[in-house]
Amino acid sequence: MNITNFIQFKENDFEASNGEGRVSTLHTDVNLIAKPFNSSNEKAPTHRLFGKSPAGYEIEIGGIWKKKNLQGGDYYTLSIPAMNFNANLGRYPNQEDESLQAIIEWAPQTL
Repeated sequence: MNITNFIQFKENDFEASNGEGRVSTLHTDVNLIAKPFNSSNEKAPTHRLFGKSPAGYEIEIGGIWKKKNLQGGDYYTLSIPAMNFNANLGRYPNQEDESLQAIIEWAPQTL
């Protein structure tokens, strides 16, 4: 199966794990690299996201943040500002692999 909009982390408990994935839209495809980010700032991301420039340089393009839902449970959001791309991380239907996170877009892109 050829899937898009995902991050495959190296560990099931992905908060401290590296990951690789992809975001695809009608206008662009970006291969992602997620690297854990440790900070004492409670508003800091859990991961920094990197992509490759056309010349092959690794550049920071966004991040992943841990948040609390109304019931107090944890969830994760992803943002790539240059693409105006915002999403939640979650699971695909019938998915058992906890290290695979679907990227579920929640804000439409501006054209």
